[in-house]
Amino acid sequence: MAKKAKTKSGANGRVQTFSFHAPDASNVQLVGDFTQWQEHPINLQKGAGGLWETAVPLPPGMHHYRFLVDGEWRDDPECPLHAPNPFGTEDMLRQVA
Repeated sequence: MAKKAKTKSGANGRVQTFSFHAPDASNVQLVGDFTQWQEHPINLQKGAGGLWETAVPLPPGMHHYRFLVDGEWRDDPECPLHAPNPFGTEDMLRQVA
């Protein structure tokens, strides 16, 4: 399960923290419109209790994203905003003010 987002101001936008709970995973990546999806995935770092985290500066606006956990597409269970994608599933949405 993912945790709630944390934010702080950064030079290139607002730093957004993304996290995903996957204690048995060997690799968790964040992909989205801000990474050109799978072209430039962001690797999360595994922490205590199997919580994977990363912090990413994002410009204001709505951003689509998903997680890749050991190569499998995964939803963010903590994200309340979703939008259909062209693959018949849904993207998660993060609004940055």
